[in-house]
Amino acid sequence: MKNFFVTGLLIFSALNVIGQAKNPIKFTAKIENRNSDTIIIKGRNNFKQVIPIDKKGVFASAFEAPKGFYLFFDGRESTNIYLKPNSEVNLTMNAKEFDETIVYKGKGVDESNFLAQQALKDEKFQNEAFKKEPAEFSTLLEAKKKADIESVEKGNYDPEFKAALKQNFESFNQYAVQEYDRAAKANKLIGKPSPDFDYENHKGGKTKLSDLKGKYVYIDLWATWCGPCRGEIPYLQKVEEKYHGKNIEFVSISIDKAKDNEKWKKFVVDNKLGGTQLFADKDWESAFVTSYGVTGIPRFILIDPKGNVLNAEAPRPSSPELQTQLDTLLN
Repeated sequence: MKNFFVTGLLIFSALNVIGQAKNPIKFTAKIENRNSDTIIIKGRNNFKQVIPIDKKGVFASAFEAPKGFYLFFDGRESTNIYLKPNSEVNLTMNAKEFDETIVYKGKGVDESNFLAQQALKDEKFQNEAFKKEPAEFSTLLEAKKKADIESVEKGNYDPEFKAALKQNFESFNQYAVQEYDRAAKANKLIGKPSPDFDYENHKGGKTKLSDLKGKYVYIDLWATWCGPCRGEIPYLQKVEEKYHGKNIEFVSISIDKAKDNEKWKKFVVDNKLGGTQLFADKDWESAFVTSYGVTGIPRFILIDPKGNVLNAEAPRPSSPELQTQLDTLLN
């Protein structure tokens, strides 16, 4: 998923599935530029429905599931949906523009369409409000909460869905404040010398950030257990290949636990990871990680040749914005 907080994810993690299934749900999905030949729908109580693609290029299945919130995963990205027994859900999307193109048609899909649109609203809020001063940010956040409540109240949605969303808007506000403070801390580093590190190098010895002065440094904070991190690897490899020989060093820093050091080493070899592969000394509590206020991964950081922070939250390898920025810096 993109690097922003999403209302749906908070719902999924906070609430139980509602009710009991009585009638099967008919689910179909047509996905352009798909990331996998299977899609997965997950819910609470270990619910998991794997749907393979058929000969017509359609993901289709009929299954029983209690009414409630579920996570839809296409092999790389995810979104939240709301399923009800006896529904007929027809999903269409372009996986290259995941959140922007999700549309549900059929019976019992109004709630899922609301969640899809809400995710876009949340992204827009982050992109715009997070650039504001604290007082204006607080005003915009309160206005958003009021508008969100009005939006869900006027819709013809399940009462349970409405209650869950209103509860979640409260959680969203609390989380937004935390994220704003975190982002503000990271942005204060821009233009200033980056905190240094001195970490184990997969090839042997240790590597300091200061050892790389004179080059741009693109840093990837990741872990072997992180699905979205692994999803970025093929894109990172293509970026590394494109800028091979240019004045830039690609550095991947694993924040796996110390006990998983051998697992990390094996992962690097098995997946033929390039660039400079490092292992942080204290996982999430490593000084370099905490200095940037990192609360989620993958996280990308761009350092200039003088060792100053260019971007404390750089675009992901899968984002066209990264290559646009690197083209400007390196060509």
